Amino acid sequence: MSLESISSWEEVPLFDGEQVEAAYWMDHQVDLRLMEAAATAMSEGSESVTITLRMDPRMLARIKRVARSRFLNYQSMIKQWLSERMEKEMRDR
Repeated sequence: MSLESISSWEEVPLFDGEQVEAAYWMDHQVDLRLMEAAATAMSEGSESVTITLRMDPRMLARIKRVARSRFLNYQSMIKQWLSERMEKEMRDR
């Protein structure tokens, strides 16, 4: 049985419950490159700089909801998204 590979966190849907999520992960796996990017993003945290970013409270609430559904800290997830986008921009140059 071959699992479908997830190459971007955007591919992971919001789940209505634990059973639905468990069924999803029975057929899917996270791509190794995505896991490596997450590990790299986490290791970069030791040399991080604090910034202030203003955003719409509704957008932040949605981001937090997505992060919670993926059992992630919302700030880490935002950094991960930014890292993925930066890598894409660099590849597309």
